[in-house]
Amino acid sequence: MQFTGIVKPEEFRLVTRGYILAWRAALEKQSLAGATIRRKLAALASLYDYLCEANAVTHNPMRGVKRPKAETSEGKTPALGNAQARALLAAPPSDTLKGKRDRAILSVLLYHALRREELTKLLVKDFGQDLRGVVHLAVQGKGGKLRYLPAHAHSLRLMAEYLTAAGHGGEMDSPLFRHIRAPKAGAPASALTPGAVYSEVVGHYVKRVGISGDNMGPHALRVTAATSALEHQADIAKVQEWLGYASISTTRAYDRRGFRPEDSPTFKVAYS
Repeated sequence: MQFTGIVKPEEFRLVTRGYILAWRAALEKQSLAGATIRRKLAALASLYDYLCEANAVTHNPMRGVKRPKAETSEGKTPALGNAQARALLAAPPSDTLKGKRDRAILSVLLYHALRREELTKLLVKDFGQDLRGVVHLAVQGKGGKLRYLPAHAHSLRLMAEYLTAAGHGGEMDSPLFRHIRAPKAGAPASALTPGAVYSEVVGHYVKRVGISGDNMGPHALRVTAATSALEHQADIAKVQEWLGYASISTTRAYDRRGFRPEDSPTFKVAYS
């Protein structure tokens, strides 16, 4: 709207293919990633599809406008190796409340592949729902979609230790993961924020155990969990549901099975 000078809704009818091409060129001049430009163009195409369906415009000016090619099917966030994952899980101290909480958080992230926003939305009642005799985790995903994930035994043990130490295991409708500092008198307990999960938990312990590299945040733990599941013969369609994705093509960006350095022919060469 800013680019074309649209002020009133009916002015969307005046947008032509030429405007779209000029906007695409302006986005390219900003040195945006191809995926970002593709997403913006796709959003505009969806808007005009909706307007056409509502008979608010006569045509979709996005028709025939090419989008940048996808750079790669592999995501840019790295997956941790097995030794790194084990070191990260063991990094928080086991004799403090914060350490118990952080051990539980890292375990939930590495064994259930949650987004950090999903983790911060968890309530006490969401952890431990019994379905068919198996304890599950009720996860509120993007778009309010609810999915149930079987809880890993490692996380169950650490969660029990954390809730026992924290003392709010009986407060079913309160946040599961809280700030350690107690709230002011009369104030409700506040959930740990996504930013705090990044800086105070994942980022903190990644540095402590000496893991370096770009994009080493909660998303790297999600990628690690998905990669580990795929490496151990999990069905990719099941992994898609597990991650909460609508498209299996998005899940393939988490598949690092073809990029394991230890499987390279380099290490099969021998001259003895």
